Amino acid sequence: MPLRLALLLLVASLSVGCVSSGSDSPLQTGKGRDEARAAYVQLGLGYLRQGLSEQAKVPLQKALALDNQDADANAALALVFQAQAEPELADQYYQKALAVRPHDPRLLNNYGSFLFQQERYEQASGYFQQAATDTLYPERSRVFENLGVTSVRLGQRENARQQLEKALHLNQRQPRALLEMAQLSFEDRHYVPARDYYERFSLLSGQNARSLLLGVRLATVHEERDKAARFGQQLERLYPGTPEYQQYLSEQ
Repeated sequence: MPLRLALLLLVASLSVGCVSSGSDSPLQTGKGRDEARAAYVQLGLGYLRQGLSEQAKVPLQKALALDNQDADANAALALVFQAQAEPELADQYYQKALAVRPHDPRLLNNYGSFLFQQERYEQASGYFQQAATDTLYPERSRVFENLGVTSVRLGQRENARQQLEKALHLNQRQPRALLEMAQLSFEDRHYVPARDYYERFSLLSGQNARSLLLGVRLATVHEERDKAARFGQQLERLYPGTPEYQQYLSEQ
């Protein structure tokens, strides 16, 4: 790919250096080492985005050889081990990255997401709350979305609603937050706003087992029998082995 090729060429040029020796070599200067390290990290992340987690380790190891305290390289390796279902190693590398940049909202949010994945919800909430304090973080809406979903898991429904509403105030086009709000509204028997959230979700995202079950329930409440049947058929066809489908059958 063009981006990966460009990064490879940059790394190669930094590694080879100039014809002359000594201090003229880019890797002998702080700036040259920083540029090489950044290029290695981007190359590793490029591999990871393509699902090539094993290949991603090679340039990231080279980045750490230049500076084993580099927060970006350690955070990237945390993502690699997270993708490889090695939670202990992922945790170690997240901690190394955060030791260098403890207030970085991106690192805090990513580590919180990792903890959420591990069902460590209380800890995840703490890191999301820290990330949310940075009012200039461009992905702050995602942080509030994560906080809301985590609060749902913790059974903190009112707090979840507040966090999800904040997320949607910052960015209305968040399918996950919209679906969570639809679910909360339905459970509170606020069926009109539930349908509104659900319809906004459907415009932005494909369906999954959870959303199809909610679609059936909302259509049933609003006496839209054809729509309820259609959602039920999709659930049967696409997700026949899921708990959501079994729940759907029990409600018929």
